[in-house]
Amino acid sequence: MARTMFSLSFLVILTSLTGNQAVEYTVTNNATTTPGGMKFTNQIGIEYSQQTMSSATEFIWKTFQQTSNADRKNVPKVSLYIDSTDGVVAYAANNEIHFSANYIQQYNGNVKTEFTGVIYHEMTHVWQWNGNGQPRPGGLIEGIADFVRLKAGYAPSHWVKPGQGDRWDHGYEVTAYFLDYCEGLRNGFVAELNKKMKTGYSGNYFVELLGKTVDQLWSDYKAKYKTN
Repeated sequence: MARTMFSLSFLVILTSLTGNQAVEYTVTNNATTTPGGMKFTNQIGIEYSQQTMSSATEFIWKTFQQTSNADRKNVPKVSLYIDSTDGVVAYAANNEIHFSANYIQQYNGNVKTEFTGVIYHEMTHVWQWNGNGQPRPGGLIEGIADFVRLKAGYAPSHWVKPGQGDRWDHGYEVTAYFLDYCEGLRNGFVAELNKKMKTGYSGNYFVELLGKTVDQLWSDYKAKYKTN
């Protein structure tokens, strides 16, 4: 309640028509009086945020090979909120992205580039299929989101290197690099995997698409980089 009282909110709306699907993008800075909120205003800004959300959507649709409305989720509006939160960078839920102003304040590198990469990751969560609520590796969901970030050219220097990691479904960049390896075996693999996950999830998807179990593929991947 206190944070709401002392926060100022600024809302801007952008509607873009992409691929015959109109998507409205809103950005609300709930932390304008905080150091992180002011850094967001001065170094990133509302307009850039909206443009990034729109360009991320286009890139995700292209990566997932979703060329028509029928291929995509029906999401008419995506909202971004800059909040004063600790212990989290950002998260997506119910077509909303919540981004930590505290993280923006504390980040020492190029905050605009880091912000862009995180937005590509979180926008992927908005648009990707997630197995229709059926049991699936949570690490795969996060790995696909970081795969999109990787392919968009926003992999940060603090990520682990390709070939590192203990298991394929570790999540984030570990799984992203593994998926990139699988993509090299079959162009469009991630798009086809995402499409299959519209109705559910099965480990057999890897066999259907690549002819090997995911564990066999992980072993091949590790052998390629000669890591233990």
